[in-house]
Amino acid sequence: MKPFFISTSIPYVNGSPHIGFTLEALISDSIARFQRSQNRDTFFLTGTDEHGMKIHQKAAELQKETSVFCDELSAQFEKHNEELFIQNDGFIRTTDQKNHWPSAQKLWSQLEESGDIYKKSYEGNYCVGCEMFYQDKDVINNTCPIHKKELEKIAEENYFFKLSKYSDAILEKIESKEVEIVPEFRKNEIVSLIKEHGLKDISFSRNAKNLPWGIPVPSDKTQNMYVWCDALTNYISALDFANNGELYQKFWEQGEKVHVIGKDIVRFHAGFWLGMLLSAKLPLPNKIIIHGFITNEGEKMSKSLGNVINPSDVVEKYSADALRYFLLSQIPSGQDYDYTEQQFINIYNSHLANNLGNFLNRVHVLCSKNNITPEMRNDHPETENMIAQTWEEYNKNFKNFDINKSTENILQLLQYANKKMDEEKPWTLVKSNPEDLKNVLPKYLELCRHLRYLLEPIIPSSAKKIETIFGFSSADTPDTQTWNAQKDWKELGEKSILFPRYEK
Repeated sequence: MKPFFISTSIPYVNGSPHIGFTLEALISDSIARFQRSQNRDTFFLTGTDEHGMKIHQKAAELQKETSVFCDELSAQFEKHNEELFIQNDGFIRTTDQKNHWPSAQKLWSQLEESGDIYKKSYEGNYCVGCEMFYQDKDVINNTCPIHKKELEKIAEENYFFKLSKYSDAILEKIESKEVEIVPEFRKNEIVSLIKEHGLKDISFSRNAKNLPWGIPVPSDKTQNMYVWCDALTNYISALDFANNGELYQKFWEQGEKVHVIGKDIVRFHAGFWLGMLLSAKLPLPNKIIIHGFITNEGEKMSKSLGNVINPSDVVEKYSADALRYFLLSQIPSGQDYDYTEQQFINIYNSHLANNLGNFLNRVHVLCSKNNITPEMRNDHPETENMIAQTWEEYNKNFKNFDINKSTENILQLLQYANKKMDEEKPWTLVKSNPEDLKNVLPKYLELCRHLRYLLEPIIPSSAKKIETIFGFSSADTPDTQTWNAQKDWKELGEKSILFPRYEK
């Protein structure tokens, strides 16, 4: 099985983490956890984008050294990952001069060797917020369509990258699915864009006097790298591309490579990044998974409106796993989603408190009161078939990166388990037929054991608590045919309410 590499985009450190990045990080983390559960050598990368005029100006506004400002914001993203049990293997910062700078400069040199870097005078309308130039046809009244601010007229002599040279090749790679874009409708959007307009050459540097906070161009210290060769190189700089290191060879040259990004940066990853890799004759990513935007009760989130959802606030109020479950279960692949707190509470109470928490609690109470252990387990073909079907669909959906459907598979098994318990009413057997009780209840212990593994990529902390509550061994396997209750089960642990109901 090939090694597996997965990355988020690297968020820009001009503000604290918001729930849109949380979604991206959780999608990546759950996929990485699933791949590890398949005994696959996995590397999950995230990090922070820390160069550019916008950051330099923001630090000046706050009367801070730019490096100090970046340290503070980058630390917030690392804390965000810890709060949400995001198990990344690497965290790259573009201000890292040990690994990132040499890799970005090496890539630049390879693009030069391919004859794809050239210098020309340029005049254009520039938005500091977007860190990009806009053409007249793309704006109204010389105003940035995103930030609603007047664009700056900038005239400079900069280096450019011959992206247009690779426009047809990039289109062929995407249409043939050599680089697969998920979901399909997002692929169609970028294909239409390339077919209609083609990919144009892009500005690749800025004068160091105008962009002092950045990586120097290796062959011209009067210029600093613009965002593309700087930020996009993070995916390989974290693997020690500069030295052609072991991680680079294993995960980029030999492995399956997946990027998880938001819909607003598809052009950069499915266009600019692919062009750079083709120019440098480096392997291309295999898949680009695109997620949509999260709005807040019908409104686009913005600092000016004061409606940005801070993931730390949600974690503090409801728990990390509650937020993980909600985002991973409720947002279909690639779609936008409108967040409301009431909907969050409804899903929390229905899926986690009522369905999962109630089932686990009932099984634990009955087993502890009646000295039920897994060794008493007999064959239950219907339940075993249901478990096997769940695993089959769950694995298929996870391999297709459709996490929303994988969580539906878990919910269906939970609904089956609760329905079965309501039909069998094992609590009535305590007095009427104790021997039959010993046959029935271990089946529910087995369901709890499988739920522990199914839930691990989605809500890892709660999955670990299920293991402790029921005394399952960390070394056991979700395969019913090989699990040995006498060897892989310790003893029933203390009861714990994982998801108490919440009333707003």
